[in-house]
Amino acid sequence: MNSPSSEKRSHKEHLYELFSQIAAAMANPHRLELLDLLAQAPRTVEELAQEAQMSVANTSQHLQRLKQARLVVSEKEGLYVRYYLADPAVARLWLQLRTVAQQQLAEVECALDAYRQRRHEFENVSVEELRTRLQNDEIILLDVRPMVEYENGHLPGALSLPLDKLQQTLASLPDDKTIVAYCRGPYCVIADDALDILAANGRHVARLEEGVLEWQQAGYAASFEPSKLQN
Repeated sequence: MNSPSSEKRSHKEHLYELFSQIAAAMANPHRLELLDLLAQAPRTVEELAQEAQMSVANTSQHLQRLKQARLVVSEKEGLYVRYYLADPAVARLWLQLRTVAQQQLAEVECALDAYRQRRHEFENVSVEELRTRLQNDEIILLDVRPMVEYENGHLPGALSLPLDKLQQTLASLPDDKTIVAYCRGPYCVIADDALDILAANGRHVARLEEGVLEWQQAGYAASFEPSKLQN
């Protein structure tokens, strides 16, 4: 017969085993990238596979693992299945994981420098500076993520100009203001690529390191209304 203390020990171990299911589901770089993409916007398996440069079959397997841990949910849409984060807490967990990794692992900075090779070349603006300069109409703020992510929520006042549309849309941007670009946050290279194009065309540019998730984490609300250039 089990003693009360052994039963209590068994229950405690089961509790921690449940916690470990979350950690085990996230303990894969491909699944972390899928969570990062879903934190930006819901997507189908096919869309996620394309963004993450994986096969549809592998993407589906990773999503099923995340679904088993209740980190994502899915919804049938005709022939397709669209995935969502199960709760905003999942996005916050992803942000905290990144923060702890950057604080505890010096290798993160080295890996980031290798990935974002031009990240130290552009002026950076802080969130507070951005808010002030937007209010003073001193800058143009560009969201250079894919349109589906912009529509799912963006920084107030931001114009949607996906990277693949930037070159042919340059003429519509004023040349008398600083152009600030942002993307999915500090671990995303899309804004750097956009600033490279803009700077090569003689524009004064700067980068906001934070993305929508970081903006919301700081206590600011995202916008769902599209912004237009003022003539």
